[in-house]
Amino acid sequence: MRLNITAKLFLTMLATCALVLAMNALAGHISFKRGFMDYLNEQGVQRMHGVLPRLQQEYREHGSWGHLQDNRPALRVLTRPDRSLDETTPHVPPLSDQTGAYFRMAVLHADYTRVVGNPEAGRDSMLMPIDVDGTTVGWLAMVPFQKALAAGDVRFYDAQLRAWWIIGTGSVLLAALLAWLLARVLLRRLRGVTDATQRLAEGDFSTRVPVFTRDELGVLAQSVNLLAQGLERNESARRTLMADISHELRTPLAVMRADLEAMQDGISPVNDDSLVALHQQVGQLGQLIEDLHELSVTDAGTLAYRHEPIDLVVILRASLASMSMLFEAARLRLSSDIPDEALRLLGDERRLQQLLTNLLNNTLSYTDAGGQVHLTCGRGDRGWLRLQLEDSAPGVPEEKRLRLFDRFYRADASRNRSSGGSGLGLAICRNIVEAHGGRIAVSPSLLGGLLITIHFPEAA
Repeated sequence: MRLNITAKLFLTMLATCALVLAMNALAGHISFKRGFMDYLNEQGVQRMHGVLPRLQQEYREHGSWGHLQDNRPALRVLTRPDRSLDETTPHVPPLSDQTGAYFRMAVLHADYTRVVGNPEAGRDSMLMPIDVDGTTVGWLAMVPFQKALAAGDVRFYDAQLRAWWIIGTGSVLLAALLAWLLARVLLRRLRGVTDATQRLAEGDFSTRVPVFTRDELGVLAQSVNLLAQGLERNESARRTLMADISHELRTPLAVMRADLEAMQDGISPVNDDSLVALHQQVGQLGQLIEDLHELSVTDAGTLAYRHEPIDLVVILRASLASMSMLFEAARLRLSSDIPDEALRLLGDERRLQQLLTNLLNNTLSYTDAGGQVHLTCGRGDRGWLRLQLEDSAPGVPEEKRLRLFDRFYRADASRNRSSGGSGLGLAICRNIVEAHGGRIAVSPSLLGGLLITIHFPEAA
């Protein structure tokens, strides 16, 4: 059976908590058995150091241990904490005596047989040699606390062990409850993101994920929402583009079909004028297809740009020279303000010529006869080159200027002439400018029309 992510997260958190509690219990158990027990044994060793000189003195006085053989009261006197105190004077016994050090103590012969004291004492006890004049005459022994506890009443240890089990079980149950609650909360939010991404994959780009927090899951939800917004805009743009393309292709095809049917029916004669009209329609259709191709490859970034150091002034002068006759034929006055010094940038000369040709053609198509067009260039802000192209009336309202770079968009009838292009020229211009690391903007012109401003990064 495959576990879902909720079960995996729950089991992982539960196992982690249980492992931590088990390690804590084990560490507490070891600490109690070794740390606390060793502490008590150290207290007993210190007690043995205090008793040892008295036993040495006792042996010197009597020459043997015979007077101590099974003489428990005598041992009690010898092991008393401070013999200088009056027995009637109340005093607090040391911790070693309070934990039974006296009852665990014994005196052994040199061969480890017992003289007096705890019968459990022997070779395996804590031992201190009783040396008199350089000879070991006996041993002071103390039964370790662990052995005394194991041999005696272990109710305290059993109570501690039961308490550990109760606390550990309660802690694991509490950890399980918290893990379950946390898993539910986290997975509920993750499930919302999962459902939203699934709906996006199915094409419902209006899907949004509620954002309740600012943590990582909140950031993930915001990112999904931004993705949904982008997909929604792209889908809307795609549908608009398809509708615009079908409309733009349908118009010249309908005109060509009508002209051809009229010729077939004998309504229109087949002569030079009719052939010229058909040729114009074919040329318009071919230009539209070429513009669509240019737009698609610039949008996809697949145009081959060869960024080389070039002089923007040279390109401007060549473009103006090639277009001057067309402006004269349209009765438009074309002027420029171009510096003599070189303005260098890294770019593709052919694409920049295409950019300037599109801009000039756009101005040529949409400027009233008798008007004027002025082009200037120079250095702008530090590290940038500025190119400006402005024309005279008609102008474009502010709410429509922001859409001039959209595909197939034409502001209104005043700038939608029969001689106008496909509505793709400015969109292609924007792509070329951005491919060169620049930016392009549109604003009102003091001449009454539009002012197009382009900034390019200057070559070092």
